[in-house]
Amino acid sequence: MTVTWDGPSGYYQLFQKSGIKDAIWQAVGKPTNLVRKASVPTTGHSGFFRVAGPAPSYAGSGTCQECHASVLNRQIHTDHAGTFTNSQFVAAGGQTNRSCLPCHTVGYGLATGFLTKTATPQLVGVQCENCHGPAANHAANPDDPTTRPRIELAATLCGGCHSGPMQPNFDEWQASPHTGVVQDMNAANVIDTCGRCHSGSARLALLQGTRLPVGDANLGIVCVTCHDPHQTNAYPAQLRNPIASTTDYFITASGTFTNQYRSNINLCAQCHNHRGAAYTDSSAPPHRSPQYNMLLGTVGELASGLPPNQPASHALLIQEQCVGCHMQTKPYVSQTQPAVSGHKFTVETYDLCLACHPQPEPLLEYVQGAISSQIGQVKTALDVWATKKAPPTLAKYGALAWEYSSPGDLSTPGPTPSASEQASIPVNIQKARFNLYLVYHDGSFGVHNGPYAVLLLETALDWVTEELNK
Repeated sequence: MTVTWDGPSGYYQLFQKSGIKDAIWQAVGKPTNLVRKASVPTTGHSGFFRVAGPAPSYAGSGTCQECHASVLNRQIHTDHAGTFTNSQFVAAGGQTNRSCLPCHTVGYGLATGFLTKTATPQLVGVQCENCHGPAANHAANPDDPTTRPRIELAATLCGGCHSGPMQPNFDEWQASPHTGVVQDMNAANVIDTCGRCHSGSARLALLQGTRLPVGDANLGIVCVTCHDPHQTNAYPAQLRNPIASTTDYFITASGTFTNQYRSNINLCAQCHNHRGAAYTDSSAPPHRSPQYNMLLGTVGELASGLPPNQPASHALLIQEQCVGCHMQTKPYVSQTQPAVSGHKFTVETYDLCLACHPQPEPLLEYVQGAISSQIGQVKTALDVWATKKAPPTLAKYGALAWEYSSPGDLSTPGPTPSASEQASIPVNIQKARFNLYLVYHDGSFGVHNGPYAVLLLETALDWVTEELNK
């Protein structure tokens, strides 16, 4: 079996005994365990374990100043640094409330941690050691690698405080798709391609210019992927990027990341973009992430042949763009009426819509129904072309003759034209299928940019009709 535990940086010794009444604890391995994990042979159906390790010795961020001044000088201006002294916390009596102190001070409840603001003023607020662990031993001997504070990316670190009815960020995040890892991200051909958006640790390494986390890339989009805990509030909630922009943007799965990255682009758009998709691609439909480009109306093929640029009203009138709808919040009222932080990233209320749409839900149903119907019409037309007008070399594929080499979800599984056979598909059909999948993979069915979605689908249907009439 594998036994894991947690605690401060330093050496640990694991002990074991088979029965609770056994007098002697047997050492497992050497007393130099740094990884807080051990493999133990199973000798029975039960076992008891304990660990001995370094005592948590806290120093306060003032001790970190000597070596880490550049980081600390930014951190002291964040909301975290003022969590003990902000007026709301003080007015609520939080400075003496034992249920509040574990999250608003350093090391509360431990021998070297916070006692009172008078006795331990150096340990008030959220400081370095809240996230990196006790660091007095490291400060005393900074050259000792065994005492170096930890760098933890997992969302559970933030979830220690940002959970529960008053701060449900972590709880809601756990219910969101951002927690998932779609495939193994450690593979050499994946970590710097798909990992740019599907691995929280890989993306952070690319942003910071550090070594890719090979072997440790299977981490979802966690808190620190979007929030910078060391940065001041240049953007709300210490976000790494703004929450709105109107400049077209996409990042591909190839090429140098730093050459493509733009820090002034909408945070959500950093990943929710079309990734360089073009109608000339034939291997697979455009990725399921064109939401930002659809919002701005900057992706797709038009009959004019000109580059599209038809931003939605939602892109211009909703100041927070994606966040405005997908992260609507509510304040804490009571245990039965908890706060809503918006970290599920799903639209669960239409309150924002009411400013412009007196009856948002019937309108939503109408728009999504109309776009769904149009998607069905274009798909049907493509199937008809495939069965009646496709070149003889593609006839063997039946209704799938219009599809990509790896067909999309709009078609049933089955053989489709190979890479070499894709050249036999007319350009009009290639453009039509591209527009179709852009609207379908946008996922909003017209809500993000209804007029533009209609235009793309109408143009697609015109192209297929032109081919059917030949």
